[in-house]
Amino acid sequence: MLLTITTTHSPATDLGFLLHKHPDKLQSIELSHGHAHVFYPQAQEDRCTAAILLDIDAIGLVRNGGDRGSESFSLGQYVNDRPYVASSFMSVALSKAFSTAMNGKCANRPELVDVLMPFEVNISVVSAPKGGELLIRKLFEPLGYAVTVQGHTLDAQFSEWGQSKYFTVQLKATTKLKDLLSHLYVLIPVLDNEKHYWVSQHEVEKLLEKGQGWLGDHPEKEQITKRYLRNIAGLTRNALSRLVEGDDAPTNEENDEVDVEKEKLHTKRLKAVLGELMASGAKTVIDLGCGEGKLLKMLLKEKQFVRIVGTDVSHRTLEKAMQRINFYDLAPMQKERISLMQGALTYRDRRFDGFDAAAVVEVIEHLDLNRLKTFERVVFEFARPKTVVVTTPNREYNALFETLKAGDMRHTDHRFEWTRHEFEAWANGVCDRNRYEVQTKPLGDVVEGVGGPSQMAVFKLI
Repeated sequence: MLLTITTTHSPATDLGFLLHKHPDKLQSIELSHGHAHVFYPQAQEDRCTAAILLDIDAIGLVRNGGDRGSESFSLGQYVNDRPYVASSFMSVALSKAFSTAMNGKCANRPELVDVLMPFEVNISVVSAPKGGELLIRKLFEPLGYAVTVQGHTLDAQFSEWGQSKYFTVQLKATTKLKDLLSHLYVLIPVLDNEKHYWVSQHEVEKLLEKGQGWLGDHPEKEQITKRYLRNIAGLTRNALSRLVEGDDAPTNEENDEVDVEKEKLHTKRLKAVLGELMASGAKTVIDLGCGEGKLLKMLLKEKQFVRIVGTDVSHRTLEKAMQRINFYDLAPMQKERISLMQGALTYRDRRFDGFDAAAVVEVIEHLDLNRLKTFERVVFEFARPKTVVVTTPNREYNALFETLKAGDMRHTDHRFEWTRHEFEAWANGVCDRNRYEVQTKPLGDVVEGVGGPSQMAVFKLI
């Protein structure tokens, strides 16, 4: 898959300064499923072209759990168009190869960042299965591009089969390079609508960041937002409301008191857990019930931890965690530090053994009470980390949420929520049965008479 950017600005070789890529060098960037190669087919004073060529490993897409291709036929996982069309893979490649330029930075020639230059972009193949040429024009022409679209037949020898969903696209405009790259980053995957990564709130933030200054005024902003976010209703509503109201609008989908408080509390909780793990001196850590990987991402930033493992019962949730930590784009040494695995906390698993510390963050309340004894044996009797950090909601604090009725729990999947006394009693029982000692602490802002919104127990092996 080839994309080229050409300018006739004088001197045209200023393009090399803006892209931070020397015209005389071939540079390769490692991607999660292949490589992106950046080179210059021509670099003269009057005309300069930078090219980015994607070399996608189609087999690796399947083996590494990425894009699985069409499932409409038996070989769909391996026989697909992903290596040949501009899609979300191209957006990621542009972001990694030209991140400095996309962010509007140029250390050697800062004055070039805001210079309007004539550009011509050629995209060898894009897939536009829903909308075709009309959609391509509706996306790019309002941004000032002169658009040339060449459609392709399914097979030249069988004209009766008609046109394919593939097009070659040329874009021409006089604009800033940073704006051009942002337009391509957002709109290429909008055309294709098949993302190779998990779409979550993080993608809303990226869309708003890259769309700043142009997306809010685009006549097709609703369609762009929907397709970029794979028509996920909650994320789309969130993004569109913030486009209308500005970036200061709340990012929570529900925007109610409980959700706002949970978001603030979650950050405090993770920081507190991280602090306990670091204070323990642990070198190896397992996050039991790692969820979408927020704690794992924080652990990766700390050099103290030489081995980090995340485990969760849900394979889909583990895929989200892989995406959150950008696993396939990590440097080789970082990859060696972390691994994820599927497993349940109610079955003995020898893979849990041998860690200095374990984190169990907001997990136990999702277990049936009659399974807690099994959980206790799995973690404290068999795995036996030197330090175990457990957090769970404090039921007494629920009275402060006006939107919660008496007896309501904070999440529909919670099987129980404990008072401070109940949590301490359980923690002390665990210690008595398994030769640990424990200290319990409130998490979040403490209110007299009810405590904090969440609570933490730090167990130490005796």
